[in-house]
Amino acid sequence: MSIRFTAKARRGMVALTVAAGLAVGVAGCGGGGDDKKPEASASASKDGSNPSPQEGQADEPLAELKGASGLLLQITSAQRDAGGFVTVSGVLKNDGAQRITVPPAVRGDETEILRHGMSLGGGTLVDSKEKKRYYVLRDTDGRPLTTTGFSSLKSGESLAVFLQFPAPPTGTAEVTFQLPTFASAPIEISG
Repeated sequence: MSIRFTAKARRGMVALTVAAGLAVGVAGCGGGGDDKKPEASASASKDGSNPSPQEGQADEPLAELKGASGLLLQITSAQRDAGGFVTVSGVLKNDGAQRITVPPAVRGDETEILRHGMSLGGGTLVDSKEKKRYYVLRDTDGRPLTTTGFSSLKSGESLAVFLQFPAPPTGTAEVTFQLPTFASAPIEISG
């Protein structure tokens, strides 16, 4: 056996021993021997109400934007992430009485985004304090980092949507969300 093989084997054994020790330690850390079960589950409520804000759902949307022909966009969160992004999440809903084709204008007019089909690539965040506009991010192939691949919604149908933007400076908490064919609305960034 070579010295190199022996050294690798020793490192592997040390790593295995550390991993096993951590697994035993985690399994041994418990609730202090109290065998009582919780009286109610945090995820199941007895009165059938909506999830609490601690579970990621806001009582009310951050904003509601009305679009053409009964389309409604409810923005439920605008979350800043440590990587320098802001993810805006919400629900696109058809509040009209008939099937609605989502207007192609919502994808914007940039050639690179148009090439990749239907999306919400036309969305922007406007930071009036810093006088900047933030456009939807794109991946290395030019595809927008947003919900894609939809075309129409039946009456009453809704679609969970997201858009990802570069994050404004950390001192900026309020921005205006814009999407072509929809009204603009101020939203607050959390995180």
